[in-house]
Amino acid sequence: MATRHQARTAVVGLLYAYDLGNKNIAKFSDEILEEDKIRNKQRDFSHSLFDGTIANLKMIDEEVQKHLKDWDYDAIGKVEKAIMRLGAYEILVAKTDRAIIINEAVELAKELADEKSPKFINGVLDAIGK
Repeated sequence: MATRHQARTAVVGLLYAYDLGNKNIAKFSDEILEEDKIRNKQRDFSHSLFDGTIANLKMIDEEVQKHLKDWDYDAIGKVEKAIMRLGAYEILVAKTDRAIIINEAVELAKELADEKSPKFINGVLDAIGK
């Protein structure tokens, strides 16, 4: 059975694909989640995270941009954006415990992004959560 971390990792991939211009990625999400062996409750969890993030994308992007210091939002890597969008959604909309989400986002950044990303993402999400 997949963990919530694995589900979030898959959602970051879906958000990344969406940001690259694949606006129809949701149609293929079940197949993608199945490839990652994300099923049942974790699949439902993944769908709720992805759908919720996309539904609130404008608000999330505005909130992330408010907390960037000396950064151009458009210059941020797409993987980092996907992780921050997911984290911001869970903090602001899903109301998941901030410490859990920040820790999860940092772990995702360590796995998926470059070495400076965990600290950057931690700072932005911490500011959003306050």
